Amino acid sequence: MGTKVGGASGDKKGKKPHKNKPTSVKYKHYIIDGDKIKRGKTCPRCGVGIFLANHKTRLYCGKCKYTEFVEVK
Repeated sequence: MGTKVGGASGDKKGKKPHKNKPTSVKYKHYIIDGDKIKRGKTCPRCGVGIFLANHKTRLYCGKCKYTEFVEVK
């Protein structure tokens, strides 16, 4: 009668549309000044490669929860 074999009547087949991936956020922690590279502050507990997040009143490590408070002028 009117039955389909292999799926529901609303199935669409084919390629999915391409989605662009966002660029990596880790590169915003580095600043290139001529021949030198300036890095953001790293976590003293976790070591090199783990950066502290800059907030208005503090520096914060999301991995180990280390916090440094900064004076607001």
